[in-house]
Amino acid sequence: MGASGSKARGLWPFASAAGGGSPEAAGAEQALVRPRGRAVPPFVFTRRGSMFYDEDGDLAHEFYEETIITKNGQKRAKLRRVHKNLIPQGIVKLDPPRIHVDFPVILYEV
Repeated sequence: MGASGSKARGLWPFASAAGGGSPEAAGAEQALVRPRGRAVPPFVFTRRGSMFYDEDGDLAHEFYEETIITKNGQKRAKLRRVHKNLIPQGIVKLDPPRIHVDFPVILYEV
């Protein structure tokens, strides 16, 4: 669970350097933040794809093959899931971009 959150422990990429108050309070509040040279946008533009390509170039979440089983002289078809020779889809571009799961924002609709 929570697989879409930050993997780095103690890293808060959306902290602003121009916070109000004393520097001691800001240092205590943002003790886990690593200083960065550039601002991180709150949007996610790509994600890892969850689908796979098979040998034929078909794209799907799961692939099955039909096997014929003969039992007591009767033929019966059974589906078996394919795990071999599948190529991951890779990086997928999101359109429109999504808000990062770790960005501190409250969505409000009237």
